[in-house]
Amino acid sequence: MAAMLKKFLTVCAAALLSFSAIAVAVELRKDHPDTYVVVRGDTLWDIAGRFLEQPWRWPEIWQANPQIENPHLIYPGDEISLAYLSDGRPQLSVRRLSPQVRRTPIDAIPTVPLADIEGFLTRTRMLDEDEVERLPYVLGVEESRLRAGPGEVVYVRGADFQPGQQWAVVRPTIRYAVHPHPATERPRLKRDPWNARDGLDSQTSGIEWAYYAASDNGFEVLGYEVIQMATGQITRGGDPATLLLDVQGREVRQGDLLMPVEPQPFDLNFHPRAPRSLPPGLQILAMTDRSTWGGPRDVVALSAGAREGIENGQVFAIYAPGDEVRDDIRHKQRLVANLPSRKVKLPDEFVGHVMVFRTFDKVSYGLIMDAIRPAHLEDRLGMPLGY
Repeated sequence: MAAMLKKFLTVCAAALLSFSAIAVAVELRKDHPDTYVVVRGDTLWDIAGRFLEQPWRWPEIWQANPQIENPHLIYPGDEISLAYLSDGRPQLSVRRLSPQVRRTPIDAIPTVPLADIEGFLTRTRMLDEDEVERLPYVLGVEESRLRAGPGEVVYVRGADFQPGQQWAVVRPTIRYAVHPHPATERPRLKRDPWNARDGLDSQTSGIEWAYYAASDNGFEVLGYEVIQMATGQITRGGDPATLLLDVQGREVRQGDLLMPVEPQPFDLNFHPRAPRSLPPGLQILAMTDRSTWGGPRDVVALSAGAREGIENGQVFAIYAPGDEVRDDIRHKQRLVANLPSRKVKLPDEFVGHVMVFRTFDKVSYGLIMDAIRPAHLEDRLGMPLGY
């Protein structure tokens, strides 16, 4: 797993600094430096924010130095320099201040703080409704106990289990669903924890959402989020079979589901960019830590995925819905209250930017990268500023 995460850093860094054509001039910060020396703990997004008003547009002005080994990677100690081309366009380049120091790709500066998204890369997955119904499951625990811990045995059913196979034990925790509202462009979202009797548990393994979704009354199921609780190896095949849990993991119980262990359960390729199109009604579906609001470095679930063209690395602007107020200036007849003609909806207000880092079929995960005010549940998403 550590090797995968190191590879993740390498690919992200290389992809972020790839050059892309620009249609609108990149806007530099008024207080931008001419040079900046990278320090340990920096991220590419933070460094970009020192130079640009829109950090997601960093790849558009990056100039890789062909004389440097791995010119698309940035390391602590490198100097980032700002210059201008003959046509006035800005350009950033890197200079190795200590060229004699040997560096490897895993030492490169990451795109975002990996600790903020690690759990969502390694321990969570989204499944379709029919996938949940087909998965093998934990039939029981040795000695008829209620739960099994690391290094203990559980009995599993639902597949042609073979000795030596590795399986992940996952627990469904949340069911997302959406229903288009006929009177507005904004979809209605329903949330509901799936209780233990139905096989779902709102107590997750350290990743908890504030909003849940239930499927009824015409709501379309977007997906079931499952949390990896443990891994194990089949010691006696058949159906049912015996699964010996690994020494690291959380408690497993009857009704938990099984999935084959995947060597790379998440996509490693993304770089910040604007989406090609904006899915209608795209909103913040859920937030972590059981909160109804969040800010930079918080993870959110979005109400669209690959089906709507969402891809890893796409950056969206977050907008808070404008309030509806009475216009007592134009309508001076104050004695007649709440006339429909007096109601005026204020514009939606810009909140910040979110970058998608993991995409499923109908749901995606994003990390809030910057914000000037708190983001809330059901805030809508639009094109990034400067697009």
